[in-house]
Amino acid sequence: MSILPSLLAVLACVCFVSCQSEEEIKRERYITEGILVYKGNCANCHQTKGQGLAALYPPIAKSDYLVNKNKVICLIRYGQQGKIRVNGKQYNRPMPAHPQLSDLEIAEVVTYIYNQWGGEKKVTDVKSVAPVLEQCRTELSNATMK
Repeated sequence: MSILPSLLAVLACVCFVSCQSEEEIKRERYITEGILVYKGNCANCHQTKGQGLAALYPPIAKSDYLVNKNKVICLIRYGQQGKIRVNGKQYNRPMPAHPQLSDLEIAEVVTYIYNQWGGEKKVTDVKSVAPVLEQCRTELSNATMK
């Protein structure tokens, strides 16, 4: 039995990975981890394909709500109560907060969501997510003090 086909397959994989930029490798890593975060925390309501659940939970796929990424980042960490309008349709189910998710996990799931359904082809890096989460925390603290 020849080892040549296996060797060629390994060589092809090595060449493919080595031809990718560091940014592309990072994006793929964030997306892969983001899928796991999404399946564990979001898919139950928003469904695996992001289509939402009837009139109960809004879609993420093809959602006009994705236009404000900072708001989405805050929503993932801190949740939301009350009415929300997505693609012209009103929803009124609370979205639970996910304080157990690290800043990195939020960056990963946001990268996945925006690459899968938001038309992006880039990383939403943890370095950009952390200050947004801090601003949200400050705004929420100020709002509760009033």
